[in-house]
Amino acid sequence: MISLVGIGSKRELITLKAVDVIRDADVIIAYSPYLDHIEDLLEGKEVYRRGMGDEMDRVELAIEKEKEGNKVAIISSGDPGIYGMANVYFQIIDKYSDLEFEVIPGVTAATYAASALGAPLHDLAIISLSNLLTPLDEIERKIEHAAVADMIIAFYNPKSKTRTEPFERACEILNENRNPEVPVGIVKTEGEDTIVELCKLKDLKDQDIHMTTTIIVGNSLTYVKKGKMITPRGYKINATLPPQTEEFYDRFFNGDIQIGPNLECEYFACHNGEESCTFCYCPFYPCGDGSTNGSWITDKNVWNCKDCNWIHKDVVVDEVLPYVKENIKCMDDFDRKKKDLLKLRRSVIYKTRNAEYNRCFDDEE
Repeated sequence: MISLVGIGSKRELITLKAVDVIRDADVIIAYSPYLDHIEDLLEGKEVYRRGMGDEMDRVELAIEKEKEGNKVAIISSGDPGIYGMANVYFQIIDKYSDLEFEVIPGVTAATYAASALGAPLHDLAIISLSNLLTPLDEIERKIEHAAVADMIIAFYNPKSKTRTEPFERACEILNENRNPEVPVGIVKTEGEDTIVELCKLKDLKDQDIHMTTTIIVGNSLTYVKKGKMITPRGYKINATLPPQTEEFYDRFFNGDIQIGPNLECEYFACHNGEESCTFCYCPFYPCGDGSTNGSWITDKNVWNCKDCNWIHKDVVVDEVLPYVKENIKCMDDFDRKKKDLLKLRRSVIYKTRNAEYNRCFDDEE
C-alpha cells in the first residue's frame, strides 16, 4: 500500500487519520523539512529524506518499496492533492500494475491562512505563482479570469529571491480588474511562528512576501472588521423595520418617488456630500453586511447605515430601482422577498465594484 499523506502546515493541524497511517507505515519518504513535524512518529521506520526537485524519484522509490511488500507513506505538507505528491504519483500511475494506494487529505495553506485571518473565503481560486513548471502566460490568464469572476484568490508560492516576475504581474493584473481598495490577507510562516498582516490590494506589491507566504485576495464583498477579514455569504437577518421606512415606502408605492438628490430635505446631504435620495430608506435593510460600510451598534441590536453611501450612488440606483418598482408592492414583500433582494444586492455590488463608496476597512483590533 502506498499512502499519499498530507500533514498540514503545522503539527497541531495533522489529522488523526494521517497520524494513524504514518504510524502504520514501514517506509516514510519525504522532502526533508516536512519530517520535522512528525519526528516522533518515525521511530523504527525506514526513512528516506529527499531534497526539493526530486519528486519523481520519490514516487519511483515508493513504488519500489511497495513492490517489496512494505506499507509506504509519501509525505506532503498541506494537502497532497494541492500542489503536492498526489499530483506527481498519478502522473505515472499507469506505468505499473497492481498498485494499492490511497490519498490522505490534509489542511491546505488556503484554509489554514483563512482561519488565521477570520472568514475570508467564499467561492475560491487557488493559484500557484511558481512558474518553474507552469508558463507565465498560463498563470496570468488564470489570475485575470479569477479576478474578473470576483472569486476569492489564494496565492501559493508567491515569490522567492530569484523569482519575482509572477508576483509583480499578479499585482498588476489584479489592480486592473479588481477594486484596488479590497482587503488582502497575508499569512507568513516563519519557523513555528505565524505572522498575519492585512493590506489593501493597491499596496500588496510593496509588502514583504516570500515563498512560505500565503496571500488571500478579497472580492467585491470582502471587508475588515475588528482586525478580521470577512467575506459574507448573505444570510437573511430578521428585523422590524423602523416606522419611517413604512411611511417612505407608502409614498414610494403610490408613485411619489424622489429621483436624485432631494435638496429640500433638512438633512441633506446626510451621506457624504452629493448623493441620490431615491432610496432614502434602503430596500435591503438590514443587510448585516459590512462590505459597504454599514455596522452593528454594539450591544444595541441595531444595524447602522450612517457610513454607507453605496445605495445613494446613481449607478447603484439605476440597477436597483427597476427591480424594486417591479417586485416590491407592499411592506410585506420586503420580508417575503428578502433573499432575492440580498442576491440583487450582491449582484449590484459586483456590477458597481469600481464605484467610489465607503468600502469598509476597519483596522480596529
